[in-house]
Amino acid sequence: MALSKVDYNSLNVTAAANKALKWNSSANGFETGDVSGSLVLLATETASGDSTLSFTSSIDSTYDEYVFRFYDFNPATDAQSLTFQASTDGGSSYGVTATTSWFVSYHNESGTDGNTGYSSGLDIAQGTGYQPLGYQTGNGAPSSTTFVKHFISRASNYRSNDYLEDSHIAGYFNTTSAIDAIQFKPESGDFDGVIKMYGVL
Repeated sequence: MALSKVDYNSLNVTAAANKALKWNSSANGFETGDVSGSLVLLATETASGDSTLSFTSSIDSTYDEYVFRFYDFNPATDAQSLTFQASTDGGSSYGVTATTSWFVSYHNESGTDGNTGYSSGLDIAQGTGYQPLGYQTGNGAPSSTTFVKHFISRASNYRSNDYLEDSHIAGYFNTTSAIDAIQFKPESGDFDGVIKMYGVL
């Protein structure tokens, strides 16, 4: 069978709306519905020799979800993980109790070592510490008062010992208080980088 190249620009196609399974409390059951998934840029913070970056405004009941994208994280000290924690008092303190899990894939630049698996030493079990989002990065370069606050992260980074790492982190902050601030920082020292916060429509 021969395959031919298709010029998709010449096709007259109208994209269909994304669908998702969601709970309809009025009907007391599941239904499919449209999902817009539009992102609205709310804030951009830039670190230049800073020890923390904090988002202390615009986290409120306007959006059900928030997305943080981080670019060019470069710690001043080698082998430092980018970490984060949440606040329920506008950023006066950070240390909301969380439970998380960490799943990682990595591969050495020399091609001699690689692995995929769960890393129990990088998760949190009902603790208040800062959650690492990428392990030992090298320096070569919400607001509901009813539910706990879930988060997921996928991070790809250069590791200090010449590995490429793809980390999958998920967990929840165990509080029904409104989360109204988020802070990012390396495990120690200062860093450079940009973090953007989006609200999801």
